[in-house]
Amino acid sequence: MPSIHVSSLSRLHETVALTGASHVVTLINAKTPVERPPSIPEDRHLFIGVSDIVTPMEGHILPGEEHVVRLNQFVDRWDRQRPIVIHCWAGISRSTAAAFITACRLRPDQDEHAIAQRLRAAAPSATPNLRLVSTADALLGRSGRMIRAIEAIGRGADAYEGTPFMLPLD
Repeated sequence: MPSIHVSSLSRLHETVALTGASHVVTLINAKTPVERPPSIPEDRHLFIGVSDIVTPMEGHILPGEEHVVRLNQFVDRWDRQRPIVIHCWAGISRSTAAAFITACRLRPDQDEHAIAQRLRAAAPSATPNLRLVSTADALLGRSGRMIRAIEAIGRGADAYEGTPFMLPLD
């Protein structure tokens, strides 16, 4: 079974090296420079330039359907032979939302609450961006179950930066 790893930007290279990941997803403000790890070919790095917001704010990019569609298309192309690393600035909000979305996409047979509980167990600071989650819920036809699952785990523990973790898919 493939594995999903989550990290902050500052721990990206370390996480890719430790996991042997073949693919990377970056969700970060559009103008933030991100150096792709040397072991990741350009076509295996998805950069999604979005702000960590849930309502429109001037000067920021609100996560939307096009971003989740791009994430889903990228995940569909992932061969799942080696891990994928998903990161944002702090490894707390955008990246944990994308990891949750990825797990729901890859395991449509699994209960959203069970996936959310595994997320919370793996990452006490995880506070998935609800805009990304609600958009994915609609696109994946989950009828609000993804939203309710994330609301049920609540806000994560306060942290400046999350600790890298693996989200189990089983």
